[in-house]
Amino acid sequence: PVPQRKGDPILVAEDEYIKAGTTLEKLTALRPAFVRDGSGTVTAGNASGINDGAAAVLLMSRDKAEELGLPIMGVIKGYASAGVAPEVMGTGPIPSTQKALAKVGWTVEDLDLVEANEAFASQAISVVDELGLNADIVNVNGGAIALGHPIGASGARILVTLLHEMEKRQAHKGLATLCIGG
Repeated sequence: PVPQRKGDPILVAEDEYIKAGTTLEKLTALRPAFVRDGSGTVTAGNASGINDGAAAVLLMSRDKAEELGLPIMGVIKGYASAGVAPEVMGTGPIPSTQKALAKVGWTVEDLDLVEANEAFASQAISVVDELGLNADIVNVNGGAIALGHPIGASGARILVTLLHEMEKRQAHKGLATLCIGG
């Protein structure tokens, strides 16, 4: 139950996604979102939904974490951002990942897990294919299409999901990306 300022607590009994009653027939009947002549492929069925969500990350030096007795879940080895043309905005992780991996001397084969934002299925597939990622290590618990896309919390949600899964699998090298190029 979620306490309310006024009134009784609200029981959250089911998640916003994946929608109950979804069938292949219903998905194929959805209209394309971006191309008006009917030739588009992005629909509400293969795009992430905007939903509520929250995540928090506490970032500090190793010395400070040890001083406070806090567990260290991860270490940032490198990061990068990159811009791409608006028509291909979801492909930003391709150049930003290439830059970040080059900074730390890693290749995609060195990665144990990847948590990549997926605004749209086509965008996510493009990133996996263009980078040559092993699809078996990408969004292993589902991405934004399955979990939702909480605007303003996506970056932290992606990182927190990655860190917890790395801990669970005793993985050592992970990559977190955002669809606009970080």
